[in-house]
Amino acid sequence: MQPQILFEDNHLLVINKPPGVLAQGDNTKDPSVLEIVKNIIKIRDKKPGKVYLGLVHRLDRPTSGVMVLAKTSKALSRLNKQFSEKTTSKTYWAIVSGTIADTPTRVSHFLIRKQVQNKSYAHRKEVPNSKFSELIYTKKRDLDRYTLLEIELLTGRHHQIRAQLSAEGLIIKGDIKYGAKRPNKDGSIHLHARKLTITHPTLNEPKSFTAPPPKDAVWSAVVD
Repeated sequence: MQPQILFEDNHLLVINKPPGVLAQGDNTKDPSVLEIVKNIIKIRDKKPGKVYLGLVHRLDRPTSGVMVLAKTSKALSRLNKQFSEKTTSKTYWAIVSGTIADTPTRVSHFLIRKQVQNKSYAHRKEVPNSKFSELIYTKKRDLDRYTLLEIELLTGRHHQIRAQLSAEGLIIKGDIKYGAKRPNKDGSIHLHARKLTITHPTLNEPKSFTAPPPKDAVWSAVVD
């Protein structure tokens, strides 16, 4: 599937990443968002040379949603600073199984990333080499067998939402790495980067971008 372009100007290009597409190339050699979007721009704009596009942040391969890319080195540097200083705002949607409180819940863990397994483990108390991780989740809608959560990500760690929700007994649909009993047929998980707010790198004003979730039966049940 091709990424959907949500916004573009001379400095930014914001996309809705489909599930299953790499954010950045890896040893699988599968096409990544960067490669795909560069090719789209090259063909669309008939560019004879290389297309510059900077990766500002990542989404897990099975996750969908908003990603911002930089079209200039100046934009990349300024956006990287925002993400490192955590002045951006990120909202996710997740479809989960488990028992959920009706009021917003703030959860904190200490995460340890295991490189070999490509997995993070959540601990209640600080342990060596762990990183403090925090998010807030809110029930948005009950479905027949699942619940839609809205998640405000307060820190940005490897597999943070997946690991923390799993530690709370909330299993994301299709996420067999973190406790789901069955994978989704397309290899996706029902985790979606719904909204991203940044400061525009040259206009110095807030910009918010919202991405529709993938078109499948479960996601369609929660979209108004």
